[in-house]
Amino acid sequence: MTRGDLIQAARKLFTERSYAATSTPEIAEAAGVTRGALYHHFEDKQALFRAVVEQEALAVAEEIERATPPALAVRKALVAGADAYLAAMALPGRTRLLLLDGPAVLGRAELDAIDSRYAGRTLREGLDVAMREGVLPRVPLDALTGLLSAAFDRAALAIDAGGSAVDYRAAVVALIEGLLAARKR
Repeated sequence: MTRGDLIQAARKLFTERSYAATSTPEIAEAAGVTRGALYHHFEDKQALFRAVVEQEALAVAEEIERATPPALAVRKALVAGADAYLAAMALPGRTRLLLLDGPAVLGRAELDAIDSRYAGRTLREGLDVAMREGVLPRVPLDALTGLLSAAFDRAALAIDAGGSAVDYRAAVVALIEGLLAARKR
């Protein structure tokens, strides 16, 4: 389980200290392995960080998917998915990994690609269903997904910095409800 031990140790150190302030010898020591074992599993510290980010992004998507079963009405699923995203991002260190260090270390394009496989994918799928069912107006799907995703990320960052989770949840729900109401006009 060395690979898993390295990812777990790296996550702990990256969230406590940041990517930049964490060295590979510290990660190897925390995982109880040699540096050689670390480099056997990962090309470099950035590759290990990428694995941590992928694991975190997968965990967020799984939370969203659990909260939005296929039988749930589209309107409710959009709100439940947003709630699940904010709850998943409340895990200590997750905003640092996915929203702060992630873009800085991996680059915006790579992080966007990771997001499009996980939480961004779940949002895009939900919006697509809502448009196909006529619950949302037809607008460019990728643009809407990107804009809503950015709003959810900003809410997660604000909550992580001490903002009111209740207030940001209310704002996110109002944003979703506003989009849904646009279809009725």
